[in-house]
Amino acid sequence: MSKAGAILITFFLGGLGVHRFLTGKIGTGILWLLTGGVFGIGWLVDFIMVCMGKFTTKDGTPWITE
Repeated sequence: MSKAGAILITFFLGGLGVHRFLTGKIGTGILWLLTGGVFGIGWLVDFIMVCMGKFTTKDGTPWITE
């Protein structure tokens, strides 16, 4: 996924856990969905990780593949 696409998805839909579902992290995606991104704190941490290019998929590979 491109960096811009990942940032936009995480910013606008991160509170619902969409970025976690897309990376295969279904369990935490459900948690994000039910708690509003773990009350906004988890969403913020994930958003920063995506912006830095450090967010990974379930198998540990980088989500952003420019």
